[in-house]
Amino acid sequence: MKRRKIYLNMMTLDEARRIFFSRLSPESLLSTENVPVEQAAGRITADQIDARISSPGFHSAAMDGYAVRASDTFGASDQKPVVLREGEEAWPINTGHPMPEQCDAVIMIEDVFEAKPGLVEIRRPVFPWQHVRKVGEDIVATELLFPGNHLLKPCDVAALITSGISSVKVWERPRITIIPTGSELVSLSSVGEDGPPAGKTIESNASMLASMASEAGASVEVTDIVPDDIDLLRAAVSNAVTSGAHMTVVIAGSSAGTADYTVSIIEELGELLVHGVAMMPGKPTALGMIEGRPVVGNPGYPVSSAISFEQFVLPFLALLQFRKPAQRPSIEAIAGRNMPSKAGIREFRRMIVGNVNGRNIASPLGKGAGSITTLTRANALFEIPENSEGVEEGAKIGLSLLREDEDIERTLLCVGSHDLSLDIIKDMLQRSSHTFFLYSTHVGSLGGLMAIRKGLAHIAGTHLLDPETGEYNVSYVKKYLPEGSARLITLVHREQGFMVPPGNPKDIKGIKDLVRKDIMFINRQKGAGTRVLLDYHLKKEGINPRQIQGYGNEEYTHMAVAVDVLSGKADTGLGILAAARALGLDFVPLAEERYDLLMGADSMEHEGIKMLLEVISGSGFRQRVESLGGYSTRETGKVVF
Repeated sequence: MKRRKIYLNMMTLDEARRIFFSRLSPESLLSTENVPVEQAAGRITADQIDARISSPGFHSAAMDGYAVRASDTFGASDQKPVVLREGEEAWPINTGHPMPEQCDAVIMIEDVFEAKPGLVEIRRPVFPWQHVRKVGEDIVATELLFPGNHLLKPCDVAALITSGISSVKVWERPRITIIPTGSELVSLSSVGEDGPPAGKTIESNASMLASMASEAGASVEVTDIVPDDIDLLRAAVSNAVTSGAHMTVVIAGSSAGTADYTVSIIEELGELLVHGVAMMPGKPTALGMIEGRPVVGNPGYPVSSAISFEQFVLPFLALLQFRKPAQRPSIEAIAGRNMPSKAGIREFRRMIVGNVNGRNIASPLGKGAGSITTLTRANALFEIPENSEGVEEGAKIGLSLLREDEDIERTLLCVGSHDLSLDIIKDMLQRSSHTFFLYSTHVGSLGGLMAIRKGLAHIAGTHLLDPETGEYNVSYVKKYLPEGSARLITLVHREQGFMVPPGNPKDIKGIKDLVRKDIMFINRQKGAGTRVLLDYHLKKEGINPRQIQGYGNEEYTHMAVAVDVLSGKADTGLGILAAARALGLDFVPLAEERYDLLMGADSMEHEGIKMLLEVISGSGFRQRVESLGGYSTRETGKVVF
């Protein structure tokens, strides 16, 4: 039985970086090459570059007008104009043309008056070399144009060409080889319409990391997927190192599983420097050297994979290009929720940040290392240092922006209950002529109300049923929010019911079936409107929640409940018809409910809120929502109060 490789002596992120980068030297890894100047943009100069010729190479006119001897114009004024003979004392000239040898100035055409044919009248003098570009005014032959280790930009290419340089000596591009590993992985190209075979996962990390490396200026090779076979992986790593890759990245295999071989191979072929970094996600990172070249054991979970790559590989690629790692813009924000963290671990939290009534508010996304959607949805990053146990809601925090092209002022924060129609709103807002970005985090209807009360969101989705009146949302808003502080607008009516596997194999007919011993239920979290609806019907039928297997098992969205039913984790769960349809599940109706949008009164003047209201009032939105199934838009846009 293979012994597990457990990392007991994790290093801090700073210590791991110090050890790793102290062993890296660009000059010892890189070679140089000559490239045509037309292809030099984005490359790094290997030597200083001196100009071959001067620019301009002759005295030239800087203006359209007449070339003259400056001394012939002295004394000219409105009272005493000077008249010059064309072709003898004044010569027509255009911008950039060579100056006649006898001339040392140009009179702008705007300052010339035609006295008679062949005669030019001027009323103001010019001084020597006025409106003339002298030889070498821009570039002088032999002068330094660019030092070594300079990143050549498009304008630099123009300067090189102007100075007569046809090729430049540059450092070769960084080359990185990425090796995806895992017997459970298959490539996208091998997957048919029915998806991957049972127990198999489509490999995606390599493409993500390759894109990150390419964006950072590297030349990237991605190998075929290597199964969990130590001999095959050893051969792949050895081949990458000997074939000239400046860095080799092995995805997965650096953790403590019995099929994790990366660390053993680094130790066998070279030197292991680090195994285990005190950061989350990304803890299983391994760093080593083989034949003088760095090898990184990159974690297999997508978020861990990306974080580890950002912390170690991207800085290395910057080092090979004699640059500092790119610095993201930073902002301050208010924490929208409590974020506990484990002391001694540097934690990276993906965040959604928007400006709510003059304050930047940041809401955390899920912490799961495998949740790739936290990478796609986040627009900011929060680093919780090792000496912190987290932050509380309302605390001031510093963030790094992940998406510079998205204006925080044009970001709408939606906190509360989940609904698929929010995705349609997001799409339509982003396609609108005045683009706005809608980000939603799902904390349940009651959590959304609290966020509006505290000024931590623009919008809250809510569908809280009042058991006493049968009305939705109104009594809760009146209970928790000051009068006049919010607006309630109906978005949709939707069908709630029990999602069951295709064919309803356990013949679930209604709420009474939940107490059966052969039924495993999946619930929504406390404070969710769906859970309030469930509890209302349980009470109505006289059912004690403790009689239901799985009542305490919680998910945060309708789609998560649907996935649990589809996967067999649960036999049924309460959710909307649209979620059941999306995953091909059957559906047993329970009730129709009203789903509203709650907005702070101060947010109603936000241009994004105005655009949102315009979107939901349109026929295009209503058609798209009703096509999902289980929705009615008969009151969409109606102002409740």
